[in-house]
Order: sequence, then structure tokens, then C-alpha cells
Amino acid sequence: MSNSPKNPAPLKALPPVVSQAEWLKKHEELIAKEKAHTHASDALAAERRRQPMVLVTKKYTFSGEQGERGLLELFEGRRQLIVYHHMLKPADDAPCPGCCMFTDMVGHLAHLNARDTTFVLVSRAPINEIIPFKKRMGWDIPWYATGDSFNPDFMIDDGHGLNIFLQDSGNIYHTYFTTGRGVEHLGSVWTFLDLTPLGRQEKWENSPAGWPQTELYEWWKLHDEYEKKSDSSCCG
Repeated sequence: MSNSPKNPAPLKALPPVVSQAEWLKKHEELIAKEKAHTHASDALAAERRRQPMVLVTKKYTFSGEQGERGLLELFEGRRQLIVYHHMLKPADDAPCPGCCMFTDMVGHLAHLNARDTTFVLVSRAPINEIIPFKKRMGWDIPWYATGDSFNPDFMIDDGHGLNIFLQDSGNIYHTYFTTGRGVEHLGSVWTFLDLTPLGRQEKWENSPAGWPQTELYEWWKLHDEYEKKSDSSCCG
């Protein structure tokens, strides 16, 4: 069932309507800027690969569907580990729709595994609450409960974020952290919408006057809740 309006109201303002030739000229100008942005992003990624690392010496314990695991075991024998800190909390009756939208967009893990990389979720919720919610969402991503200082030790308080680790000869190194818009950049729903004329339709965006916009987070829901009238505010 579609959650889009069947007969959307006309837009109050549109960009100029031009000929195909004029559109192509403006499009080529935009593509040139996008290519420059891509090259700058490539240079930033090269710098990121050369950033210093921190040796992780503290021991951490995680509860998974197969029992207790240490941080090294989360790598599943691979060299790299990506950890997404999902905000599911104990007895959570309103799971964060932003975290759930991001998780929906992760994709098949075989592609990451093929490049010696493991992806896992961690949350403060106990594993016996994680398992049924994971089933409800239809996810097969490894998901662990963390009850020690792992979250705050890696810059997560009550929010979300993504940490990356490298292991070499049994030594574990912390290499990267991002949150907020840094995580959104990795999700295809947001990046797809960024290419559309209406964008994400959120008030922070610089869009033509009169175009449909809502507050940030207002439209975000769990994927099985878009037809429900529920509180869609995130991260409360």
C-alpha cells in the first residue's frame, strides 16, 4: 500500500521551465560541480585512510543470539569491523525510526564481507528484546546487546553513531567515528532524495519558497508504520 497522497496539491513554485538545449547546458554545469565534489570526497577518503589509530586494550563483552562475545569475536575472523550503535533501549516502546531507516538501507552483507569487513549492530536493549524486534523488522544483521562502557568509551551517550575498527594479529585499533549527518550520508533513502527536485522535504533545506517541507525527523517511521497514525518524532 502506498503512503503517498493520491492527488498531491500543485506546487506553489517551480524552477524555470526551459528547452532541452538550455536544460542540458545547465545540467552540464551542475555535473561539473558534482565531479569536483566527488574528487574532493576522494581526497578526503584518502586522508581518512591515513589517519592515526588508537589501540583498544580494554575488554568488552557483548550478548548475542549465540551467547557472550568479546570485541575481537565480533570481527568474525575478518580484518575490519563496522559497528552501528542502534538506539534501541531496554523496554523500548518507540524505537528510533532514524536508526531503523538506516538499518533498512544497509543491504546484503556479502558485499562487505567480500572486502574483509564485518558489519554489526549494538544496542543497550537486552538480547531477549533485540531478537523479537529484529524478527519484526526482517533484518539478518548480527546484533548484540552492550551493557558495559563500550558505548561511552566510543563517543556514544544516548544517541546513535558508527564506529570502525581494524584488527591485525589479534590487536584491535579504533580508526573512525561519525554520527548525525555523517551517518545519513551513508543511507540510500536520504541520498536518493537529495537528487530529487523536492529533496528530503525538511525545513532545514534551502528549497524554493512554498515547496512541501516538514520538521526534521517528523516523517521518519519504522517501515511497517507508515500507514499508522503514530508519533514519528525521533530520538526522544
